[in-house]
Amino acid sequence: MSKTSPPDKLFRAVAQEGGIAVRTLVATSLTKQAAERHQTSPLASAALGRALMGTLLVASRTQDGETVQLQFNGNGPLGTLTTDGDNTGRVRGFVENPAVELALKNGKLDVAGAIGIGLLTVDRNHPTWKEPYRGVVHLVSSEVAEDITYYLSESEQNPAAIGLGVALDKEGQVEAAGGFLVQALPGVDDDALALVEKNVLNLPNPTELVLAGKSAEEFAADLLEGLGVAASSELTPVFRCRCNQKRMLQAMSLLGREELRSMADEGDPAKITCQFCNETYALTPDELRSILPDA
Repeated sequence: MSKTSPPDKLFRAVAQEGGIAVRTLVATSLTKQAAERHQTSPLASAALGRALMGTLLVASRTQDGETVQLQFNGNGPLGTLTTDGDNTGRVRGFVENPAVELALKNGKLDVAGAIGIGLLTVDRNHPTWKEPYRGVVHLVSSEVAEDITYYLSESEQNPAAIGLGVALDKEGQVEAAGGFLVQALPGVDDDALALVEKNVLNLPNPTELVLAGKSAEEFAADLLEGLGVAASSELTPVFRCRCNQKRMLQAMSLLGREELRSMADEGDPAKITCQFCNETYALTPDELRSILPDA
């Protein structure tokens, strides 16, 4: 990461006259950590980083306690790309085939080719809901940002503009990651809408802004230029998984009794790896016996 890279931050703001809400994001450290955890190729790092940031931006719109999961199911070599997060800035995710490589397309990483043609499934859940809300749309570009934009418009009837970018250095390591989400609120003035649309079109790729040292607040100021900022809040996004020893033990309990007993009788700890964060847990024979049906 360059010395001038701003700190990771998710910044939320509303225009002075109301009607426009923006969320801007710097997530370089978070994306770099995700790439290191999953040992992703440069191509997979770009795809995963975009999805993680898109999830953070979508989740930042939700109520406390709600979780949002995005799953890109394409026919490309990357396989399934899954992320989930909440409005506190916590997010996690993984790609099915983290080592995938493809030739550059027009001089850029071919994220669309890696994901392929398919569906985007979004699951929103809250502890107080009887059942989760699920929305499914076709992937319109497989570039991630456009697909999330399409989902918000088609499935939630919530038009928005989204930009996401991950820049890599010459060694293929994450150098910059950033994004934004702009939404028109009910009753927005036509002139304000036209102005923010112009600002979005004039905004460089988010990675260019991060590499130039711009903060998430400065992203927002650019997007709301001419409109002013009436209210704002911020938080620090983090790659954080919900896995722990107890959850992994619960997962192992789904195995059959004979298989569990056999693993316990071998005498060595059984290792299980969390798909979301690639953390490995060692479960002792006594722990395995504790979850046997007849324990």
